[in-house]
Amino acid sequence: MRRQQGTSRTKSRSRVKSRGGGYSCAALAAAGALALTACGGGDGGKQEDPPQGGAAPTGQRVELPRLSGEKLSVAAVWTGPEQENFTKVLKEFEKRTGATVTFVPAQDPIVTFLGTKIAGGQPPDVALLPQVGALVSAVQNKWAQPVGPEAKAQLDKNYSNGWKALGAVDGTQYGVYYKAANKSLIWYNAKAFEAAGVQPPKTWKDLLTAADTLSASGTPAVSVAGADGWTLTDWFENVYLSQAGPEKYDQLAKHKIKWTDDSVKQALTTLGELFGRKDFLAGGQSGALATEFPKSVTQTFTGGDRPAAAMVFEGDFVAVNITQTEAKVGKDALVFPFPAVGGKAPVVSGGDVAVALKPSKGAQALLTFLASPDAAEIQAHEGGFVSPNKAVDPKAYPNDIQRDIAKALIAAGDDFRFDMSDQAPAAFGGTPGAGEWKALQDFLANPSDVAGAQAKLEADAAKAYGG
Repeated sequence: MRRQQGTSRTKSRSRVKSRGGGYSCAALAAAGALALTACGGGDGGKQEDPPQGGAAPTGQRVELPRLSGEKLSVAAVWTGPEQENFTKVLKEFEKRTGATVTFVPAQDPIVTFLGTKIAGGQPPDVALLPQVGALVSAVQNKWAQPVGPEAKAQLDKNYSNGWKALGAVDGTQYGVYYKAANKSLIWYNAKAFEAAGVQPPKTWKDLLTAADTLSASGTPAVSVAGADGWTLTDWFENVYLSQAGPEKYDQLAKHKIKWTDDSVKQALTTLGELFGRKDFLAGGQSGALATEFPKSVTQTFTGGDRPAAAMVFEGDFVAVNITQTEAKVGKDALVFPFPAVGGKAPVVSGGDVAVALKPSKGAQALLTFLASPDAAEIQAHEGGFVSPNKAVDPKAYPNDIQRDIAKALIAAGDDFRFDMSDQAPAAFGGTPGAGEWKALQDFLANPSDVAGAQAKLEADAAKAYGG
């Protein structure tokens, strides 16, 4: 999720300007399912008095066994508000079952973290994995337990075939996709755009023109979280999907074409048009490489009329981090779809899949709960969260922004592309300081070395994919 956690499919692309230079939700709905973005008013996080419903859910639609005295542990890479909000879901599970649940903070790569826990005889009962590749590794290592009949029934009832397939390995269902994300959004500081006289760009060329204008006005255009390699993979994937198209995207995701392919050269060259301009990036290339994801967001929406940057790229979950500033989503913080590089604007999706690592009644009960609308509605109410569960009541989301993003995700059905790096073996697509993460960090440091980046990416991919 990571990051949390989207997917290419735009149909008609008519767009109507709304207040603040963004696009109306109705127009973005017409533009295609997952291109619908957080464009309405209201706070992106929890609200004391949510508009149009948004009340904390109280209904119980799934039956759970009594687990009095049973102790469970759940591991995930979530921190901060995301962890706090998920903890509320676990508290409800405790209330309904009598079990005691402990959240275990995990580190990337989560496969390595889990391997250490399992080797030490202390595996968590359930883990939430942010990569498809991590799920495959867990199955290959014989750590994962197949989903039980109760959880499977919830999946069949509440999920599209596409999301179920992502949680299966070789035809066996192992995972429950609890959290999803649209990772093709660019959030912007409304005051910075207004001061520079800039409108949200529709194409990559327009984005570069806007970046030039913003930087000339005294505000660097983009805050890039280069210290977190996963954000750089998302940058690449959006450019690549739009420019090379979905067929090439699928081939590269499975390493059926090499990273030395000309399509990769074109995408890196295009991305270098932005990354290669020191004045476009908050702190230049060195500053970007020292910036972690949370800071990339908060520094875009602090500083009044002089923020560190005017824009920050990432998924709908950015709203959670914006709530740590004084900015209000829909007023101070607005959003537009990732601009079209080729014929269509890209939309890339991600997600976090829950997997049982112990053959226990409690682990299966928790998977059942996470596959139900009951669990998702609790976290949906807190904001900064989107569920692929089609049975979730839209009123559970705290505002129109989150509600419309969720509706678009459900409307997409099986028509989406999943985050490419999350499909790769974790050694390539999910390991800090290694593989794709490190190669793209090196590229950010030296965007002119496209051939060198391609060679490093292919060497690491060949090793991780086994040839």
